[in-house]
Amino acid sequence: MDLGAFSISLAVKDIEASRQFYEKLGFAVFHGQQSQGWLILKNGDHVIGLFQGMFPTNIMTFNPGWNADAKTLDAFTDVRELQRHLKARGLSLMTEVDEAGSGPGNFMLADPDGNVILIDQHV
Repeated sequence: MDLGAFSISLAVKDIEASRQFYEKLGFAVFHGQQSQGWLILKNGDHVIGLFQGMFPTNIMTFNPGWNADAKTLDAFTDVRELQRHLKARGLSLMTEVDEAGSGPGNFMLADPDGNVILIDQHV
């Protein structure tokens, strides 16, 4: 089961201070709008998202349909299929995507320790 590109979405208090900090670690802004409270940064294959005021905690994020450069893949497992598969394995979801829809969508679940996982398809 391919969940897509992986990143960590960090819930930050001050996006400017966080951007400056991660740039000192070698990350560079790759995508996003700081004025809207979100930035995506890369350092090689490592991707982090900075989100101010959007999430209460840090989140592990997977993006079906994207590679690590946010480029659309020719073939991928749709978010709805992933949701059906995980539910069939007995996992409880925090939120669900409308399985009758198509295109972009997302759902969330938490691991046994409460770490939140976002499966977020943009294509």
